[in-house]
Amino acid sequence: MSLPDYPMLFWVTAVAAVILVGIAKAGFGGGVGVIATPLMALTIPVADAAALLLPLLILIDLISIRHYWGQFDRPSLKVLLPSAIIGIALGSLFFQTFSDNERALKLGIGILAILFVLYRLGQTALQGAVIGKRLPGSVGRLLGALAGFTSTLAHAGGPPVTIYLLPQKMPRTLFVGSTVIFFTIVNLVKLIPYSLLGLIRVGNLTTILLLSPLCFLGVRLGLWLNEHFTDLWFNRLVYTLLLLTGIQLVVGQSFITLLAGN
Repeated sequence: MSLPDYPMLFWVTAVAAVILVGIAKAGFGGGVGVIATPLMALTIPVADAAALLLPLLILIDLISIRHYWGQFDRPSLKVLLPSAIIGIALGSLFFQTFSDNERALKLGIGILAILFVLYRLGQTALQGAVIGKRLPGSVGRLLGALAGFTSTLAHAGGPPVTIYLLPQKMPRTLFVGSTVIFFTIVNLVKLIPYSLLGLIRVGNLTTILLLSPLCFLGVRLGLWLNEHFTDLWFNRLVYTLLLLTGIQLVVGQSFITLLAGN
């Protein structure tokens, strides 16, 4: 089975993206895994980037879920998950509507990347306003739908879920476990619309198999980093890169394409 005709720089971005997702899933670096789709979208179409990442995300979820099985907040998931399904449907509709407009897809992914950085900058103030409170179910359902939508477009559903879960001040294992269970289910559900939209292709199987060992590497690296380092400067570096990537996707030109001579 031959490899897709992707530029050489794709492999650089893909390796970095998968390792960063694994590190994030291991609990190091907060939501740094959100950079994966925008980073890969600099070198290949957005739909290809999202489709390649989905099976890898599911693999990482399955690696992580055994550590947290049974450790999750059931009431929160009952609020978030049903509306997340609606968000997935809306995200799939967006993909279908703009499937022939790569510029619109890159613009959407770029805006999401920039909004994520702005969210991280204001996260402390936002959490301070609601800390210690369980948000109303209506707000939770809205956040669940938003998480499903952004997860479908760019595998970037973390912020809405965090906004709902973190103010409840639950133990770290319960918080991480709830997040892991939520996205394991969401990512498995996303296989259905991705398949119906033709995003999951047999031709990508070789690429996915080549990248899959990096899932284990990323998770192990994240666990090691958790034990030895603080994530402050790591986060600053990754979020700076995410901001630059988002800006480049929005303006339609990037240093990656310049380096490639396109």
